[in-house]
Amino acid sequence: MSWVSGPMVAFDLETTGTDIETDRIVTAAVVTMEPDGRVSRERTWLLDPGVPIPEQASAIHGISTEHARANGEPAAPAVEEITGALAQGLLAGTPLVVMNARYDLSLLDRECRRHGIEPLAQRLSGRPAPVIDPLVLDKHADRYRKGRRTLQALCEHYGVTLDAAHNAVADALAAAHAARRMGARHTAIGSVALADLHDLQVRAAAEQAASLQSYLRRTSDPEAVVERAWPVVPYRV
Repeated sequence: MSWVSGPMVAFDLETTGTDIETDRIVTAAVVTMEPDGRVSRERTWLLDPGVPIPEQASAIHGISTEHARANGEPAAPAVEEITGALAQGLLAGTPLVVMNARYDLSLLDRECRRHGIEPLAQRLSGRPAPVIDPLVLDKHADRYRKGRRTLQALCEHYGVTLDAAHNAVADALAAAHAARRMGARHTAIGSVALADLHDLQVRAAAEQAASLQSYLRRTSDPEAVVERAWPVVPYRV
């Protein structure tokens, strides 16, 4: 059976910003999607990140500092629960779908380290897998297509409904549906075994980063460096 028609666990974060080393989780969703597309389990978290939420971030996901402080749970136990939920699915062999996994999984890794929690990779013998990243797969399968590669753009391209962008549950489910449509349309990736698909994305993400770095060095920044690691950026002390 192809991974396209199998169960998936989808994961998404909304955060205080875009820096994996310093920004914090505001909301999270872990959603289990069955082969027929039915959601069999949905877990969500609202965290008090412990720092002010910038207005730019609040404008995107709708969570203010005041709301998070009044209604969010403390970050440390929530981060433990989120990480545990992801580990449970991966240990069972269910693929984890994460749009732009390099960001979400790396930021979760840093939150774990910040709060003295065992990171996801360490719970999985150093290898959080199999991960399915629609961003990496789409760039690999349709390299020369023009236009944006945001989740909303991918949903439009693959005919997936996204009614509430930047809601963690909606984004997680949309990423899973987009991954399935992608695998069905591009049989070169849809027919690949999960373990091989993960390794393909490791290579593809590195190639994509190298290509972007080369472009940036030619056009705007001669010293540009684009991270090649995927799905988690290594923690560097």
